[in-house]
Amino acid sequence: ALSGCGPSERSSSASLAGEQGRGGAMLAYEHDVQLKLPEAQIVPRLQASREACETAKFGACNVLRIEQGAGRAEITLRIVPAGIEPLVAMAAEGGELGQRITTAEDLADAVDNTRRQQERLKAQQQRLDELASRRDISVSDLVVLSKEQASIENDLQALAQVAAGHQRRLDTNRITLSFEPTAASNRASNLSRAFSNLLDNLADGAVDALEKGSYVLPFLILAFPLLMLWVWLWRKFVRRRT
Repeated sequence: ALSGCGPSERSSSASLAGEQGRGGAMLAYEHDVQLKLPEAQIVPRLQASREACETAKFGACNVLRIEQGAGRAEITLRIVPAGIEPLVAMAAEGGELGQRITTAEDLADAVDNTRRQQERLKAQQQRLDELASRRDISVSDLVVLSKEQASIENDLQALAQVAAGHQRRLDTNRITLSFEPTAASNRASNLSRAFSNLLDNLADGAVDALEKGSYVLPFLILAFPLLMLWVWLWRKFVRRRT
């Protein structure tokens, strides 16, 4: 589970430094950053952030996820700690840097567990190699040993990939940049969207009114003759009384 190393940081400065475990600590850091920009700048700034990552402008970097929606965008990267600050500064240029949350996951137990498994498998692999080198071993035993050696080799390769993933998380920071429109830009966008949808809304309203009216119309057609009959009967009754 992710555990914050300190309270979530919120400040007015447009900088966010990368983090790395100190004093032997095995901490994998993640950052969530909110950036408020004029709506017209959101997509270009998203593309600039992606390009900066893919070209390693601020150091080794990989794009993990990109999401775009109506008036907003989000990109998740994994980059070396030294690249966090210039990346965020570039992404926030001309805008506002909002909420920043930094969390860290302690990988010490996972790294230690992987290392122990590797040592155990390597010890088994060494014993099997010694048995396979004996001159008095039979062909059937050698076949069984070969299968065991192949299984251990596959397990070691899988653990090597796990260890590499742990090391990558320790050496880099994961950061998510959330691009959102400023309040003024959002109001202007909503107003523009309202005017652009005015004709559509009027057409939809007219269609809805006609549909609802079509349900009432048969009742009106039936009610009109009944109303006229009631009026005629009432007048006839009044004349008789007079």
